[in-house]
Amino acid sequence: MPYALRHADGRVLSLHRHPEAGAEFLPPDHPEVQAFVGAGSTPQSEFAKLDADVVRVLEDLIDVLIARQVLRITDLPVQAQEKLYARKSFRDRKPAQALRLYGDEDDDGILSTDFSAL
Repeated sequence: MPYALRHADGRVLSLHRHPEAGAEFLPPDHPEVQAFVGAGSTPQSEFAKLDADVVRVLEDLIDVLIARQVLRITDLPVQAQEKLYARKSFRDRKPAQALRLYGDEDDDGILSTDFSAL
């Protein structure tokens, strides 16, 4: 397992557990087998990464709006406040994973996520 049938252009057409006429044996860890079964990068995993990236951008956008006094944290629903505080707490403990769009946070305070004074 697996036995691969190929398209005329050489791409894997189908995989079979048992020998088929015209099929060649490929080891399960062969890159073409892994690609055919969707191992590694999938559209879903790529989409999840994009979602995570957008969430981080939205967090920083909210921070900018709060810093510029366009928005108050208390304007948001309690559940949203709790989630923002939880993410802020996590990011403060993992600074290497925090998104830095404009350099260091201390440059002009734009990326400050200190909600304690509110």
